[in-house]
Amino acid sequence: MKVLMFGWEFPPHITGGLGTACYGLTKSLLKQGTEVIFVAPRLYGDEDTMNMELVNASDVTIDLKDMLLKKYWESFTYLEVSSSLVPYTSPEEFSKIFKYNTEQTETELFENSIFSKRYQFSGKYGTNLLEEVSRYALVATQIAMSKDFDVIHAHDWLTYSAGIAVKKISGKPLVVHMHATEFDRSGENINEVVYNIEKTGMMEADFVITVSNFTRNIVISKYGIPEDKVITVHNGVEPNENVNLSKYNKTVEEKIVTFLGRVTYQKGPDYFIEAARKVLKKDKNVRFVMAGSGDLLNKSIRRVAQLHIADKFHFTGFLKGEDVDRMFAISDVYVMPSVSEPFGIAPLEAMRSNVPVIISKQSGVSEVLRHAIKVDFWDIDATADAIYALLNYEALPKMFIRYAKAEVDNIKWDKAAYSVIEVYKKSLEKYYN
Repeated sequence: MKVLMFGWEFPPHITGGLGTACYGLTKSLLKQGTEVIFVAPRLYGDEDTMNMELVNASDVTIDLKDMLLKKYWESFTYLEVSSSLVPYTSPEEFSKIFKYNTEQTETELFENSIFSKRYQFSGKYGTNLLEEVSRYALVATQIAMSKDFDVIHAHDWLTYSAGIAVKKISGKPLVVHMHATEFDRSGENINEVVYNIEKTGMMEADFVITVSNFTRNIVISKYGIPEDKVITVHNGVEPNENVNLSKYNKTVEEKIVTFLGRVTYQKGPDYFIEAARKVLKKDKNVRFVMAGSGDLLNKSIRRVAQLHIADKFHFTGFLKGEDVDRMFAISDVYVMPSVSEPFGIAPLEAMRSNVPVIISKQSGVSEVLRHAIKVDFWDIDATADAIYALLNYEALPKMFIRYAKAEVDNIKWDKAAYSVIEVYKKSLEKYYN
């Protein structure tokens, strides 16, 4: 079986859990005999190909004079929802493609096409993100015409447009992977454009994979996706057998409590700060670390200053690779107070490094973990009590370390890949029967 897979990032160039998940899943799919063609908006040349084909969308030249692409764009209309979603530089060029200028004939429409060109993607999450999402869908159609594959797999809303595009032009089944919903990222104050892309992608898909039952319930209740096409496949974690944690030495005497993740609404950084204040009132022998970046970083720094705990609180910025290993190696407790967490790979990474973890009950990873302390994200008192207990009652962290490492070692990407392959098989049966 050969899969044409669309992602937005790939290690070592990542900004969060999406790239890590794509790497772990793809690696295990290859081990189990599934061929993968992985497409990303931008590649840098230092990615681990793992004997698969990596396609750099920035290297693909598109030509909409091709009749197959013309046929596809005549039927593909949902990106017209907002002109801000369309990657064209002016209203005039926009009308050439979508026939807003009714005086043009079909032949003129495509003869005057502006698309015999190559797009350079940033592969980032900047102000032009929606434009890049649309360009990516356009380039995906060109890629599909030159590749042989059986199933399409699109990761998260950023690639759903590309997945739908390829499904329409190829006639192959589409599986979309929901790693995080707009409700996770934004609460109830959602971006309607992103929500519509997510919903359309899941409606068009033959099956939807969610990373937890927590996310599955959101997909069904908030998006109206039929229950029988939504399948939960929990994430795994990469083993760190080759990491020597003993080589990292703590340079401070105090114990260290770590938050590692994006500093955004979804991850609950403000609850971590408030819990830190409560702990420091009882125990001064602690340092708190917020490792990550995001739109709430400046607000978080200001709040730490207002609480007069800056001498015990550190902001590292975004960490990846060996820096993550080092951070966990010197940590005594890891806290993930997420408001809405589809899964959460970071607690698993902490546990494999022998760090006891505190996670919110509003997280998908809580479905698969037994040896973790679980609290409601909003319960600052419970979070603070849990931190204090792990720091001061020696038997408690020892118990978690003893059992948690074995538990997390059994949460493997190989198991997730097996389940994903079963979804591929179901999609092929559904599509061709």
